[in-house]
Amino acid sequence: MNAGAAMRVVFSPDSFKGSISAERAAAALAAGWGIERPEDTVLLRPMADGGEGSLDTVAAAVPGARRIPVEVTGPDDRAIDAHWLRLPDGSAVVELAETSGLLRLAKDPQGEPVLQPRSAHTLGTGQAIRAAIEAGARRVFVALGGSASSDGGAGILVGLGARLLDDAGHPLEPGNTALERIAEVDRSGVIPMPPAGITAWTDVRSPLLGPEGAVAVFGPQKGLRGVDAERAEAALERWAVILGGDPALPGTGAAGGAGFALARIGAELRGGAASIAEIIGLDGAVDGAVAGADLVVTGEGSFDAQSAQGKVVSLVQRIAAERGVPVALVAGRIGAPTDGFVAAHSLLRLAGQGQDPMRDAEAILREAGRRLAVEVGRA
Repeated sequence: MNAGAAMRVVFSPDSFKGSISAERAAAALAAGWGIERPEDTVLLRPMADGGEGSLDTVAAAVPGARRIPVEVTGPDDRAIDAHWLRLPDGSAVVELAETSGLLRLAKDPQGEPVLQPRSAHTLGTGQAIRAAIEAGARRVFVALGGSASSDGGAGILVGLGARLLDDAGHPLEPGNTALERIAEVDRSGVIPMPPAGITAWTDVRSPLLGPEGAVAVFGPQKGLRGVDAERAEAALERWAVILGGDPALPGTGAAGGAGFALARIGAELRGGAASIAEIIGLDGAVDGAVAGADLVVTGEGSFDAQSAQGKVVSLVQRIAAERGVPVALVAGRIGAPTDGFVAAHSLLRLAGQGQDPMRDAEAILREAGRRLAVEVGRA
């Protein structure tokens, strides 16, 4: 970087979950940068990894994308209003976090989700996929992440027309608990898949079962601990036997095992961050035909050991590194080494007196952008 010369800076963060969207985070960082270096060219390329905010990110990046409203059954059986996204090429995007996510659970008086460790399900996601197919979608992208359940995607199959049956042939409701009694999956009523199929965007590469699987890694955030976790794992093991397929396939553990059910009906599992980066043209922003970027700024709510497992930050860092462009990191909290970044800031450390990193994320992100302009922009 040439100190004093005008720079081209790409701001490509993920959302800071539960605090600020990727779009607002990118705008806040760029605004802060502009305080110190108003002459620079900034490009906003907010990102997502298949989890919360994926639909918003694609909608903002693709001209002509349209939100289509749909009423679905939420993860705790309440009817909720959601959307799927129709793209100009005739494909559709469904986001599991919007239809079956933690944020769709009822809230307690303190505003926290009321967890349903074993009864929560993905029925609403299946209903939204079905709505998109019935509306003529030629291909459906399903963003997996932010799930409230560990039902192995059983709810998705029910939403598409399958029936879960016990050993007496009686129907079972979706949810992890019911999988303890699953004996058969009647798929005769499943609607035909779209002409170009289904692609699932996974935010992790976890398998369905085992120490790196859906319950062991992600169960605690959904309330699965101790005996509940053991029973939930056993239920998924039974589900894997009954449904068939390969539970060791990377990505089958995404969204409480939703990746497993989708793979079983022929969906392609792809890394969400890489897929969304392709749609929004991140490569072109970093390595433009006329002028490449001088710096990329990325970020997320919590930078930790999982960040390297297909998350936005690791993907953005790799794209930039392949083009010799330095990367700076801003995260809500930093819990892993930041080797490879030219600068790194934590909102926890930057928060001033009386500021809360969650509540005041936008203001703190502006300050982070300003500091980066001083530290990196003038290096």
